[in-house]
Amino acid sequence: MSSLQSGIRFQIDATEGSSRRLHVGLEIDGPFTASTMMLHFPRWVPGSYFLREPIQHMTEFSAKDQAGQPLKFNRVNVDAMRIVVPEGVSKIHVHYRLLANDLSVRSNHLDESHLHMMPPFTWFLPTSGVDADRMNTNHTIEVHAPSSWIPATQYELVSSSTGVGTLTGNKGKTHVYTAPDRDELLDGIIEINPNENQTWVVEGRTHHLKLWDSGGHPVDEKMLERFKEDMDRIVKEHHALFGIPKWDNYVTVIQLTEKARGGLEHLNSQTSMLPRQCLMPGHEDEYRDLISLYSHEYLHQWNVKRLRPRNFLDYDLQKEGHSDLLWWFEGGTSWLGDMLCVRSGAWTEEDWRKDFTRKMKRHTTRHGMAYESLTESSHDAWIHLYRGHAFSRESQISYYLEGELTIMELDMELRKRSKGLHGVCDLMALLCQTHALDCDPSGRLGITHKDIRKALISMKGGGRLGVMLDELVNRKAAPDMEHVMAYFGLKMEPEHQPKEGEPQPAWLGLNLSHKAGRVMVSTHMAASPLRLEIMPGDEIVAIDGLRTTNIKSLETALKGKAGQAVAITYAHEGVLREHTLSLPSPPSHNVKLVGKGNSKWQAYIATRQASQ
Repeated sequence: MSSLQSGIRFQIDATEGSSRRLHVGLEIDGPFTASTMMLHFPRWVPGSYFLREPIQHMTEFSAKDQAGQPLKFNRVNVDAMRIVVPEGVSKIHVHYRLLANDLSVRSNHLDESHLHMMPPFTWFLPTSGVDADRMNTNHTIEVHAPSSWIPATQYELVSSSTGVGTLTGNKGKTHVYTAPDRDELLDGIIEINPNENQTWVVEGRTHHLKLWDSGGHPVDEKMLERFKEDMDRIVKEHHALFGIPKWDNYVTVIQLTEKARGGLEHLNSQTSMLPRQCLMPGHEDEYRDLISLYSHEYLHQWNVKRLRPRNFLDYDLQKEGHSDLLWWFEGGTSWLGDMLCVRSGAWTEEDWRKDFTRKMKRHTTRHGMAYESLTESSHDAWIHLYRGHAFSRESQISYYLEGELTIMELDMELRKRSKGLHGVCDLMALLCQTHALDCDPSGRLGITHKDIRKALISMKGGGRLGVMLDELVNRKAAPDMEHVMAYFGLKMEPEHQPKEGEPQPAWLGLNLSHKAGRVMVSTHMAASPLRLEIMPGDEIVAIDGLRTTNIKSLETALKGKAGQAVAITYAHEGVLREHTLSLPSPPSHNVKLVGKGNSKWQAYIATRQASQ
């Protein structure tokens, strides 16, 4: 990190929240290296594999010199502006407004109650006309907001002062920060709202928690204290595996909404968004999800932010960056993040089992495993996972879900062959010790498949697992989870065992949704008997002549009719149709764990924390 100053000031003004428009500025000092300067708007937010076009939200662009005289500019392609730089110009002022109404962890959201700012969704970056090395020196960030708002960010605070904003002239408070290079500038979110930051220290490391509720609903204080205690447990469990980080001041932003959910990791922070029930008493499933999401994003400090695919060491934010390793970076994080929840005590063993059942139910209703491997799914994330459609599950897989289950297979085999000495969690820690960004720069930073393979076979018990790893990530077949769980002394069975002689409901094999009094088809499940007859977007109108206005009435109409001819009335493109066929009973998939497990299972879920 350089102590040199870039001479670039990145500005935002959030004092007009009711307009949903954020004022944005750039001040760029000379010297300038050409008669024109190019500014590019990033198109990729790392952590989300989809090209977005935040420039679409920009209006009222202007450019002026140090004397306030207008400079000529024009649009270039879909993501850039070209500014003419006459002789004698020593500073360029850029000003524009951004619509910030997308309630998402990956973009900007501004209203009268807060601002959530994502740098790649906010600022142009100079790509020519200035010395390129300036982008990897110290930058200044200036945030002007209502005086009652308190910021939370991983940027380093320089000063705060009350006055008028340079972009709008509106009264408020200006907070000035620094970021040491381009990556920390782009990966440093800001959440600013009237809620106090909650700050405490865990094992010598400072943590900040920032809350915001999209509707202004108060948070239950007892649930908040419970969450903070579980955060501590999870943090300590991560530290027990990876060691206490050298970097300090981790910021957790929790956004509570009506329905929206998502999470995004940053170098020293995360934004996690969940329905507000997650912090309401009595909503244990939602709280379990909060704990899982927090642990997942916290783990990304190591696995993604510092241990990266080698071709991600220097992000090109204007184009897709493909990697065959998202099964490791997302599937592995999903697996280990949840394991650390139960090992830490933030989850009970029953919590873990319930979540495992949920995942297995998703896994068994899809059949993309016969058509796409984990490496293919990883590489094609840009065109598959983030551009899913109603038929995706028939030929595509999720590297999150299937990656997690596959890593459990590999983990079991490594534990078996090492006689319980270590598992894939130790493999991840080893890779972080040898290839992460804060390692000795004389080594090879970043990883490829070969690096994972090499580290695996170097471990006791891993000597012959290289071939297995190759097969697991390139196969087109479902993981054998019953074999995995048998190693731990656990059996798998259906979630609901039908009683002997009990009439079974007929099974449509459709995922359904209820919209405005109509039962709509969303997707087909694997082996759906109606795959060739009823399509996504169709409405199920009646079963055997009985009107279905919601999913419960449809389920009632199907009771006891397995193996019988059932007449289904449905609407396709506004035209009523009827189809009669004999429907099967629901498939019986083994998704639930039973048994207490053996000593290997107890060791698997045991904490590493010495104090417990």
